[in-house]
Amino acid sequence: MELSDDDVLEILKLFEQSKFDFLQLEHGERKITVSKGGYVASASNAALHALPRASPASAPGTPAVAASTSAAAAAQALSVDSGLVPVTAPMVGKFYAAAAPSDPSYVQQGDKVAVGATVGLIEVMKVFASIKTEVAGTVEKILVTNGQFVEFGQALFLIRPEK
Repeated sequence: MELSDDDVLEILKLFEQSKFDFLQLEHGERKITVSKGGYVASASNAALHALPRASPASAPGTPAVAASTSAAAAAQALSVDSGLVPVTAPMVGKFYAAAAPSDPSYVQQGDKVAVGATVGLIEVMKVFASIKTEVAGTVEKILVTNGQFVEFGQALFLIRPEK
């Protein structure tokens, strides 16, 4: 049985309501590591490392989640090779390209963006976090689709910085 995106969100909701501080779940190809205390297991040696308690883009009370290194590494290699800068997911959840289904997407491929521009939203447990750019430039590639489940640190967009 495959875990659906809704199953993962339900697991995160139950974890948040539990008295546990750390959860690591592997099911098929999907690996989820979650911690309330800001600690995540290292992908290389499973040692615990402290992370900042909350990032500015994450919602208070949202669990920290470690990303699978394969997708993040592939996007990082692509961006380094071609000079593109990835915009990554600040938390785990569902990606939305627009504020409402009837609204146009925040950005399209080829759009110019400024530093701090909102390029999408991530929703987990009815809490929405804006995804903002850290560089000004042109959206070269959109790596996710509307409604897709994303992991913490996953590359969502690739931006060619202005020169």
